[in-house]
Amino acid sequence: MTALRVFIDEKPIPDEEARAFWKRYADWMEGHRGDLAGFAQSEGLASVHPELRGGGPVLVASRTAPQRPYGVAPVRDAPAKGSGGGSGTRRSTPVSTEHKTKRRRNTAPKR
Repeated sequence: MTALRVFIDEKPIPDEEARAFWKRYADWMEGHRGDLAGFAQSEGLASVHPELRGGGPVLVASRTAPQRPYGVAPVRDAPAKGSGGGSGTRRSTPVSTEHKTKRRRNTAPKR
């Protein structure tokens, strides 16, 4: 089982506090779907954002960073050693199928 982690101003909070924070977050989101700003305010914070880090869910909270709209959680993985750097940030977005062409039927005369 993956640990439920929480970072406040980029500092991890202890596991027991993190589990309690996640519980409050889940309870809040059940009753206030998508209201990250309301949850942040209820916790005395400026913002809370879900992310994926190292393959697991993380809540990233801040006392100063502004709240972003609720959306797809960004995937933030530490770059591999010696990989040449890079931001290490990927964002998963749904793929639109509108631009794809329809499959064409074979309209050639039958032999």
